[in-house]
Amino acid sequence: MINFKRLKRELVHRGSIIDFYTDTIQLPDGRTAKWDHVTHNGAAAVVPVNDDNNILLVRQYRNSLDRATLEIPAGGINPGDTSTMICAARELEEETGFTAGSMEFLIRLKTAVAFTNENIDVYVARNLTRTHQNLDPDEFIEIEEFRLKDIIQMIYEGQIEDAKTISSIFAYAYNA
Repeated sequence: MINFKRLKRELVHRGSIIDFYTDTIQLPDGRTAKWDHVTHNGAAAVVPVNDDNNILLVRQYRNSLDRATLEIPAGGINPGDTSTMICAARELEEETGFTAGSMEFLIRLKTAVAFTNENIDVYVARNLTRTHQNLDPDEFIEIEEFRLKDIIQMIYEGQIEDAKTISSIFAYAYNA
C-alpha cells in the first residue's frame, strides 16, 4: 500500500454549498504537495418513473456551463433532513411538482473523487402524483418526459452530460 499523509488542511473559502481547502500532503517519497479539496454536505437525486414507464428530467440553467442542461432532479441535503430519501422526495416535488407513492434506493455516487467528498444517493420514484412545483427563488426549471431508450441515445449523442444523470440512468437501465 502506498502511504500518503495529510499534514494540514487550510480553509481558503467558505461558500454557500461548498467549502474550498488547500491540503498539504506528505507523499510516499517524503516530499510534500499542495492539493485542492472541496467539502460538500451531500445530496440526493431521483429517477422519477411515471405510469407510462417514462422518466421525468428537468431542464435548468447551470452557471458553470453557462447553459441549460437536462438532468434528473437533485438537491443538497438540508439541515434537518433525517435521510437522503427525505431530501430526494423533497427535491422531486420541488423541481417536478410530483410526489412518489414509492421510492427505492438505486445507487450511491461519489461525484469527483479527485477533489471532493460529495456523495449523492439516488432513488427511483414510482406511482407519481401531480402536486405543484415549489421552486427556490433562483430556480427556473422545465419538466420533460422521455422514454429510457431515448435518454440513453441522448447520452451517447452528448446531449446529456451530467455525470449523476448518466450514472443513474445506466444503473436504472441495468436494474429495469
